[in-house]
Amino acid sequence: MKTIIVPTDFSPTATNAMHYAIQMAKQIKANLLLVHVYQVPVSYTDAPIVLVSVDELRKAAGARMQTLKEEVEHLVHKEQKVYTETILGNVVDELENVCKKIKPFAVVMGTKGATGLERVLFGSNTLMAIRHLSWPVICVPPGKKYGTGIKKIGFACDYEKVVASTPTPFIKELVKTFGAQLHVLNINSDGKEHGEEITEQSILLQTLLGDLKPEFHFIQHKDVEDGINDFAIRNDLDLVITIPKKHSLVERIFNGTSSRQLIYHSNVPIACVHE
Repeated sequence: MKTIIVPTDFSPTATNAMHYAIQMAKQIKANLLLVHVYQVPVSYTDAPIVLVSVDELRKAAGARMQTLKEEVEHLVHKEQKVYTETILGNVVDELENVCKKIKPFAVVMGTKGATGLERVLFGSNTLMAIRHLSWPVICVPPGKKYGTGIKKIGFACDYEKVVASTPTPFIKELVKTFGAQLHVLNINSDGKEHGEEITEQSILLQTLLGDLKPEFHFIQHKDVEDGINDFAIRNDLDLVITIPKKHSLVERIFNGTSSRQLIYHSNVPIACVHE
């Protein structure tokens, strides 16, 4: 049985992402693992002062997680299991450790949209999770509901070394799990015609993903993020897959101006998976 990991800090953003994950888990009959990673608050004056004891923090966090577990158990099917982990440490490091043990279908986290995506759930931890976790991270925009499920999935592709860079197993599992329609989109922002390299790479990608019967879209747009956003809105995409790379789409999304932040403005969840 698949498992979805849901990190939480009990904030409204995290709670919304949790409810999104609950509905996803119900659709695909997956178990849920709720994870809370806490740190000891320290006041730095002349010397570091621990403000609360570790034992107090552990007890308080454990009690909140138990309450949350009971709430979630009332929302899922009887055959689904709900587990919890309460851990002292660094959020991303501990999530990676948990993922190695569980091998989840995905990690579902929220993004904090009030001030843009450069500031996200747990401070910068969603971005850090995207950069460093070896597992798929699904980022859920604030207020986003699961609705009728995931029926249309977009895959943003730059057609660079597609055999090596495309997370083919994950894409196939995702599309087949949800019975979704796959749209492969490439945004041409420089106005130049596609050369032979793009043509060759697109043929290779069709070979890799052919059994999914994807639709391919080559779009002219002056801005990559806005182009994906426009396509997602016009075509009612439920999820967009991106591949985090150095100087990549995801990096630009998080570091760009608010007007160029795909997740925040399109309200489309983003699945980030490494090649």
